[in-house]
Amino acid sequence: MQQSEIQAVKQRFGIIGTSELLNRAIDIAVQVAPTDLSVLITGESGVGKENFPQIIHHYSHRKHGTYIAVNCGAIPEGTIDSELFGHEKGSFTGATADRKGYFEVADGGTIFLDEVGELPLSTQVRLLRVLEAGEFIKVGSSKTQKTNVRVVAASNLNMIQAIRDGRFREDLYYRLNTVPIAVPALRERKDDIVLLFRKFASDFGEKYRMPGIKLTDEAKVILTNYYWNGNVRQLKNITEQISVIEQQREISAQILRTYLPKDDMERLPALFSNGKGEQKSFNSEREILYQVLFDMKKDMNDLKKVVHEIINGQQPDNQQEEKHYPAKYIAANDGRINPTTVPGVVEYKSDKPSRDNKQYEDVDDVETYQDAEEYHEAEAVHKPLTLEDMERQMIKNTLEKHRGKRKAAADELEISERTLYRKIKEYGIE
Repeated sequence: MQQSEIQAVKQRFGIIGTSELLNRAIDIAVQVAPTDLSVLITGESGVGKENFPQIIHHYSHRKHGTYIAVNCGAIPEGTIDSELFGHEKGSFTGATADRKGYFEVADGGTIFLDEVGELPLSTQVRLLRVLEAGEFIKVGSSKTQKTNVRVVAASNLNMIQAIRDGRFREDLYYRLNTVPIAVPALRERKDDIVLLFRKFASDFGEKYRMPGIKLTDEAKVILTNYYWNGNVRQLKNITEQISVIEQQREISAQILRTYLPKDDMERLPALFSNGKGEQKSFNSEREILYQVLFDMKKDMNDLKKVVHEIINGQQPDNQQEEKHYPAKYIAANDGRINPTTVPGVVEYKSDKPSRDNKQYEDVDDVETYQDAEEYHEAEAVHKPLTLEDMERQMIKNTLEKHRGKRKAAADELEISERTLYRKIKEYGIE
């Protein structure tokens, strides 16, 4: 689909965001709509899965038929069969009359089964028969009835795990999952978070007849990097709270933090100073580790350079000395580095003359270099790796370890398959 067509769909159904993952989900929904294939929509609670069956119904040839949305998790197990398939009079206590079920009422239309993973196993058998043969039997009846219904299901469960646990039938899963649509979590579409906040703030300002709230730049950073376990629903809820409670209409980071649940505060990005008065944020422990390793390698390279200058009788500049060596490594008399106190550097006697008759050797690193030119040439070869290089190599090694199996690699890296796929594409890993 063209971007203009996707934008038209968003406007019609009130979907806000520019994420590629979101656009891809909408594109699949529109493309599959003209068919009668079953669709399974997956995603965390609160991501907006309920929009996609409506898109599918609207762009299908069933758009003039009945559309029914059923929350399977909200119907008691004892009455779910009656709700979906209907019942005959007298089939159970309280059945005082015949009743049509949703599959009979929605004949020729679309049924959206939300939280389909919560269906009892007995009901799953009935649903499988509808999908395979287009027929069902009312509770308390022996007569088979036909129905022509398009089934769109959704779940926030890990369906594969539910199958392993025996809570969901594998054959039903594959019947429902003919076309999968994955709706991204809010934390996977960070550029959309501020856009959604502005829309909600404007709506609540109009609803409660007060000026809309605005965020400071620092508050926007906090909002964008928050974990959002409840996704769009949680963001909307917090925006409404702030809109009603706060008298001050410009929301600072300090005010915003009071509304964000403390449980997910630990998932906010860590802030580190680079020593120049600037701060950098990290969204995961892995990024922090990469930065620490990068800084350690850089410090080691600087240390090698200083030690090599000492060996060759050169005077390192004072700034370099003060930056890399604590006071205990500095000789008190003239500010020079005291080689006898620097770890890894020892004084020794040699028949080979050296510059300024100073003979020191770095046992671990310097003895392989014949002169300063060779040392600097080697340094040019061993440049510090960037964070991107480290991450690319880690992903590549993990994929090789699991022989290209992305799911296993994603599990070891503790990221989603979607994120791994994006990284593979971003880094051009084959």
